[in-house]
Amino acid sequence: MRSLLSIFIMILVVGNLQAQLNDYKYIIVPKKFDDFREENQHMTSTLVKYLFTQKGFNTVYDDAMPDDLNRNRCLGLLVKLDDNSSMFTTKTALVLLDCNGQEVFVTQEGRSKKKDYKASYNEAITKAFASFGTLAYSYSGKGETEEPVTISFKDDVKELKGKDTVQKPKLNKYQDPMVQQEATPEKQSYKDMKPVESEYGKAEEKAKDLTEQVATPEEQRYTTKEPMPSDMVKAEDMEGSKEKGPLTGQGLLYAQEIPNGYQLVDSSPKVVLKIFNTSVTDVYTAQSDNRTGVVYKKEGKWFYEYYVGEDLTVQELNIKF
Repeated sequence: MRSLLSIFIMILVVGNLQAQLNDYKYIIVPKKFDDFREENQHMTSTLVKYLFTQKGFNTVYDDAMPDDLNRNRCLGLLVKLDDNSSMFTTKTALVLLDCNGQEVFVTQEGRSKKKDYKASYNEAITKAFASFGTLAYSYSGKGETEEPVTISFKDDVKELKGKDTVQKPKLNKYQDPMVQQEATPEKQSYKDMKPVESEYGKAEEKAKDLTEQVATPEEQRYTTKEPMPSDMVKAEDMEGSKEKGPLTGQGLLYAQEIPNGYQLVDSSPKVVLKIFNTSVTDVYTAQSDNRTGVVYKKEGKWFYEYYVGEDLTVQELNIKF
């Protein structure tokens, strides 16, 4: 009985989705999804366009839209790739947005644990696309029968036939006599003649505030004299160092080259972490006295991932190579 009910619910969902999507003439695929730095990174745009085309949709890239879609953006649905991937699992879902940015449909989340990014995103996106099931798309033509909304400002500004037709407004009882303002097509001005509070007696207070200001991390980076990283700390000095917890408050870490990787040194100087090369660019295995993990670069920033018990911890690092 439950299986029959599940099948019935799935048929209703697919039928409702098909009725919704049939109202749209195009599926628009971005050449570069928001979560990626490059166009068609990991072949994601190519794959998404291919899958929608196989389902019978008229699929176009966002930089090659036809004339009718350019005139009426509401003829198409924009595909958004919702990427919730972690270091070891690729997790994606596909979101369809209308011309007002409203969600029309969101697929299930597809997952993959493959190590190769291209293969992993291919598997995850394909699993997410399975949400469209046995849907048979057929454009209803509804979008073309609805006229796009246009806004005209033709009658909003009346023609002024002469300067004599413009009169300066008289001051009424609700207007502030200490403010002079003029708003005409020829001149617009605003002048506040209210007395300004004197700064006398506040100089000492302001000076105190200025002396208590603390430089930002960016300012400290340029004013602090950086120690020379070369030969300052030897690799064997790592032996016997004891970490007391996460690398919180370490500030800028200097990468000193060692066999097969680098050692990260703080300004003490002290070696706080060793990282070792892997076959993947900007991904290193990491090792300290009391934990192991992974250091990787994402969106221009460095992160350190490691487990504390069964909990995965992620910490941002400031590394200078």
